[in-house]
Amino acid sequence: MSYRIGVISGDGIGPEIVAEARKVLDCISKKYGHKFEYEEILMGGCSIDAVGVPLTEEAIAQAKASDAVLMGSIGGNTATSPWYKLEPNLRPEAGLLKLRKSLNLFANLRPAYLYEELKEACPLREDIIGDGFDMMIMRELTGGLYFGERKTELADGVMTATDTLTYSETEIRRIAKRGFEIAMKRRKKVTSVDKANVLDSSRLWRKIVEETAIDYPDVSYEHMLVDNCAMQLVKDPKQFDVILTENMFGDILSDEASMVTGSIGMLSSASLNDTKFGLYEPSGGSAPDIAGMGIANPIATILSAAMMLRYSFDLDKEADAVEQAVKQVLKEGYRTIDIMPREDEKKSSVTKVGTKEMGDLIVERIERI
Repeated sequence: MSYRIGVISGDGIGPEIVAEARKVLDCISKKYGHKFEYEEILMGGCSIDAVGVPLTEEAIAQAKASDAVLMGSIGGNTATSPWYKLEPNLRPEAGLLKLRKSLNLFANLRPAYLYEELKEACPLREDIIGDGFDMMIMRELTGGLYFGERKTELADGVMTATDTLTYSETEIRRIAKRGFEIAMKRRKKVTSVDKANVLDSSRLWRKIVEETAIDYPDVSYEHMLVDNCAMQLVKDPKQFDVILTENMFGDILSDEASMVTGSIGMLSSASLNDTKFGLYEPSGGSAPDIAGMGIANPIATILSAAMMLRYSFDLDKEADAVEQAVKQVLKEGYRTIDIMPREDEKKSSVTKVGTKEMGDLIVERIERI
């Protein structure tokens, strides 16, 4: 099979970690007889430097012409980068928001899985971790506060900022449906997270989720307020299977969940529309402070490529091979610096490797499968 993959290498460590994901995809194509054609797409700070805007119409057209898009990281240091002296609509993240909206990427999937080999990197106590945890955070991605009307104005002599949180029944229903469908393939439990004790948008969210649940009698579901969910993620993460929530809550909770696993450098993500098309990217940022040093963890990007194989291309066997190879490399004790044991827990069986070395090791394990 032949697939066209748009590649947004982006800023900071983006080009380094994307290079390792492409290396893995090339190995998969050779081993299983597929053809992956790559097209570079400019977005983020590098696009600002090149053409003055974070995302062009040409870049959007390139993405739409692809079967899927693999992305690294965008943006820079908000304190020092000249990009953040620009108007908000010209900053790197504005390009990402525009791309999501243009491609109708309404469903964001962020798995949070604790590998047995990385339990020492988890900040939680061993009695809380238990046998580990495995959850999927389903975040609505194109509505809510981030896309509502906003303004800053002088009102009665005082500067006043307004951001509008809006959700329609249609927006809620389609993400709820996707959340229940994912739960059917997992442990059949949905935790819908809202703030229904305060927000009208959350009360509508809760109503639509309850209506959607009727069509999935095999899936159990519960409602949970977002502040309680934030607490429960560090108190008892094992209780969660699929967390279904709106845009801003999902943004915050998915980052919290990532750190409970030990490192955001381990977590992949997928943003899907109504078709098989998806944008696949690591959950972490561009980490400009370590860019070019060859120490960034490429595993989240490699696992994002595995999600692309699974969700956009229906290549489950190939996705399994990538995920198994990652587990094997970790089992053998190889670690990038972000997932090394703490100073007081260092083990002789653990070997520190760089970005390229980690990619090479995963490729070697795929070849052996």
